[in-house]
Amino acid sequence: MVEEIRLHGQGGQGVVAAGELIAIAASYEGKFCRAFPMYGSARRGAPVLAFAQLGDESEATRSMIYYPKYLMVLDPPMPEIMDVTTGLLPGGVVIYNTPKKADEAVKLFKAKLGKIAVIDATGIAQRVIGRPIPNTVMLGAFAKATGLLKLESFDKAIDKRFPAKLAATNKGAVKMGYDMVEVKTL
Repeated sequence: MVEEIRLHGQGGQGVVAAGELIAIAASYEGKFCRAFPMYGSARRGAPVLAFAQLGDESEATRSMIYYPKYLMVLDPPMPEIMDVTTGLLPGGVVIYNTPKKADEAVKLFKAKLGKIAVIDATGIAQRVIGRPIPNTVMLGAFAKATGLLKLESFDKAIDKRFPAKLAATNKGAVKMGYDMVEVKTL
């Protein structure tokens, strides 16, 4: 079985890095994972998609993920502009970067969700990291909402990918994402 994750956002929000960190974290837990991006013009503010697959390597593909079970939305206005839930499996899980409460946020999504997790990841990132890059906060929220990967695995992945000074603040951002996310089963 392969768990499929699709990440939506804009250039500069760390969407591609989030997918890569999911893959690295999975490897620390002995799980197979593949992550890959898809973007148009490579510039800050342009739409970005990233994908991650966790599970049995023999079932993994190298194509876009059309029917994910998990959806991470790093760009707050995106669900109001487009249907990001296209193909989301019934009962899917959405992790959404927004200051809205779960009851309000769920109304923005057209699919039948099983769970929604909301967190003001951009605001937390600004306070903790000093920049409005929500990806590592969202990884903490992802860990809590899905239970697919452990917080410690994300810490190891961050240590591997970032220099020590950046790693420390980003690990703090992951922890805050885990602690502050509002998860609601629907």
